[in-house]
Amino acid sequence: MSRAIPFPPPRDAPAETASVLQANAAALDREVAWLERVLEARVAHYFEGSSTPWSREGLAPPDLEEDPSGFAEVVRGYDLGFEERVVLGLALLPHIRPQLLDLFLIRNKNLDRGFAEFGGRTGAAHGGFLPTLETAAFVVSGDDLETRFQLAALFDPDHPLLRDRVLLVEHAGGAEPFFSAALSVSSETLDRVTTGALHRPDYSIRFPAKRITTELDWEDLVVEPSVMDEITRLTAWLEHADTIMDDWGLRRSLKPGYRSLFYGPPGTGKTLTATLIGAAVGADVYRIDLSMVVSKYIGETEKNLAQVFDQAENKEWVLFFDEADALFGKRTQTTSSHDRHANQEVSYLLQRVEDFPGLVILATNLKANIDEAFARRFQSIVYFPLPDAELRLQLWEGILRTPDCPLDPEVDLERLATEHELSGGAITNVVRFGAVSALRDGRRAIGTADLREGIRKELRKEGRTT
Repeated sequence: MSRAIPFPPPRDAPAETASVLQANAAALDREVAWLERVLEARVAHYFEGSSTPWSREGLAPPDLEEDPSGFAEVVRGYDLGFEERVVLGLALLPHIRPQLLDLFLIRNKNLDRGFAEFGGRTGAAHGGFLPTLETAAFVVSGDDLETRFQLAALFDPDHPLLRDRVLLVEHAGGAEPFFSAALSVSSETLDRVTTGALHRPDYSIRFPAKRITTELDWEDLVVEPSVMDEITRLTAWLEHADTIMDDWGLRRSLKPGYRSLFYGPPGTGKTLTATLIGAAVGADVYRIDLSMVVSKYIGETEKNLAQVFDQAENKEWVLFFDEADALFGKRTQTTSSHDRHANQEVSYLLQRVEDFPGLVILATNLKANIDEAFARRFQSIVYFPLPDAELRLQLWEGILRTPDCPLDPEVDLERLATEHELSGGAITNVVRFGAVSALRDGRRAIGTADLREGIRKELRKEGRTT
């Protein structure tokens, strides 16, 4: 089986979108019609009490070899057989043809309830039948225990359909039977086989991360040459990881993925660098919202982080932890249950970061705050210092020396750069303040007084004076 199916780029052209929708709808129509025959045949055979063994004769799934749809790409890419297509179809039915599952709502007249062998669950809003692993086991194996046991392998976390989050299996926990777990399909897969869209998760309580982008490019990143050298090495790894790991045969010796620590004062370019790296290699960059990740309740922090890591596992995303010392800080001596729990969180995070196959960037203002166990596992540690006078001048000019920016000719940017030690982020705040001040006072150009007042405000924020 293939490892993962690349998701297509977003489609904007109406004609192309219509073609994709038509292809997906036609393929799913055929698949649903086939699955309906399978379900009816299984239910009929089960209730007839026939001694004749269950037969798949006449129930071959549709041929998708030349089909252009997203659904066909998934079937071909994972080389799905009869059992896998039944399971995938059951997971899709509540989204595309929920009424076909109504046959499992038959009540057992002897017990005045549903049939336990059908499995199923109820949703908070959905009024129909939602499948479980038990539903899949009934359709595929009936009461044949050997086939049922073989089917369990399909729901192993290492199976490609689960590993790549094509299918989702959610266990209730406790002593509930294994096959009582909910069976569903991921949002990414659902979008892929229906609209053909590239699914990007939205920021929510279930996904505490936000995709970040920038309209700037490498020319706008003003850092020291040594910093840029480290950044280009990191980007080179992302571009050539397959060559290093596979073509050069180093996969058995090197862990997959790359881990980097960015540290330095606020506003020195750490976040911008992360977004530029993502843009350079065509990867989405997600900034983890620590306020929604860290929880005082035992197990919740790990659960919140798992939401991000699980979705990112096979997406080639860049995960960016800003103010990372809040999560990856030093472990404490164990003097209470709270300390033990905090240390367990750190150990869990260390394991997830180390196992993640993509790029993880941790950013912090103070390197000393990061636990040494993490620091030893970074492939690179990049220090972003405050810019010197020469770099500050580049920052001032990069923002203000543009054709459309009305700057008073008397403004001496070189003097401002020399006299005031500011980060790039602070300089952008000063320019914003100066622009607002000039327009508020009815002037059409930013003057020296506007910028100097902005500088005073920035320095006061940091407890400094001019």
